[in-house]
Amino acid sequence: MDFSGISPLLNLLPQSQRIISWSLKMYVVESKGGAIVCMLLALLFLGTWPAVLTLLERRGRLPQHTYLDYSITNLLAAVIIALTFGEIGKGTPTAPNFFTQLSQDNWPSVLFAMAGGVVLSIGTTMNYFLDDKINRADILFPGVGCFLIAVCLGSFVHASNAADNKEKLKSLSTEATGFFTDKETLTNDVVRESDVENGSGSAEKARAGTAGFLIELENRRSIKVFGKSTVIGLAITFFAGICFSLFSPAFNLATNDQWHTLKKGVPHLSVYTAFFYFSVSCFVVGIILNIIFLYHPILNLPKSSLKAYLSDWNGRGWAFLAGFLCGFGNGLQFIGGEAAGYAAADAVQALPLVSTFWGILIFGEYRRSSRKTYILLVSMLFMFVVAVGLLMASSGHRK
Repeated sequence: MDFSGISPLLNLLPQSQRIISWSLKMYVVESKGGAIVCMLLALLFLGTWPAVLTLLERRGRLPQHTYLDYSITNLLAAVIIALTFGEIGKGTPTAPNFFTQLSQDNWPSVLFAMAGGVVLSIGTTMNYFLDDKINRADILFPGVGCFLIAVCLGSFVHASNAADNKEKLKSLSTEATGFFTDKETLTNDVVRESDVENGSGSAEKARAGTAGFLIELENRRSIKVFGKSTVIGLAITFFAGICFSLFSPAFNLATNDQWHTLKKGVPHLSVYTAFFYFSVSCFVVGIILNIIFLYHPILNLPKSSLKAYLSDWNGRGWAFLAGFLCGFGNGLQFIGGEAAGYAAADAVQALPLVSTFWGILIFGEYRRSSRKTYILLVSMLFMFVVAVGLLMASSGHRK
């Protein structure tokens, strides 16, 4: 199909009104407005998929099963983007289509993209310099500062809310308290296995924020949280934070080759091709790790097997949805970053803004908490909003 007639029509539109422009190769986001739209959608998607996974975990589904399902649709999202936006139109020697790039000698860029998928803010600063400072530093770095403040406030919110929950649990009997330390089952409050499988236990009927709600939720969820040391959680979080800060700069290098690793005459990877390789490495790592965790689980989770995973259809549709949301969210983030600078696209790191909203709306989080917790929560959300606004306002235009 010949789409060449679309380009003259788009050229009649003012530059400020063109959100998606057409080239001989593919759809390309060029305007700042288009990039901001992509980033806002990415923020929504990337803030929603963790809430979906939390829903399944609170219903008792093993996270290994959920992440195996999620990995499939996360890769499928990248394939869909590559075969549509990356393949429509006629390619050129300097802007080849997706299938053409698969056979070219672009392995240095491919490895950067796959490294980004493996490691999935330091990253924002790196992107600023990699992008030849196309973002406005006077707006960008105050936005980064707001992010740091919001993250610190988030830690205070968590600590304050944990203290609130501890006070609520003090009202319980010694038998109930012993449940958390000795891992014994409460006679009256335990949720039956059938309720866990159907996701319809009494925790959904209890008043959110009460001590009874917390106990019943603990009985139902797959990852037990009460009475556990925070050291392991902090170590995992720290490692994840390092990885999260590096994947976007790695993707930036894959698409723009700032270190000149490609041979002369080899075109840069398009954002769609790079995203495909990025997602392939995510898929491979995710599958390998979660198959290992089936047989050698961590965090005291029960053992499982491939057979058990394949037969576990409880919540599979939700897990597939989470993979699609994350896949398309990452794709939109990279598309927006390629147009306006990856440092500005790091605005989607404010995904706790969306996740907290879903947590309050769906899971009843922070219900019946203290005034101190509410003040910290509002302050955190406000700083995230300011940070997102500043990072998006710093958007530049890649030549």
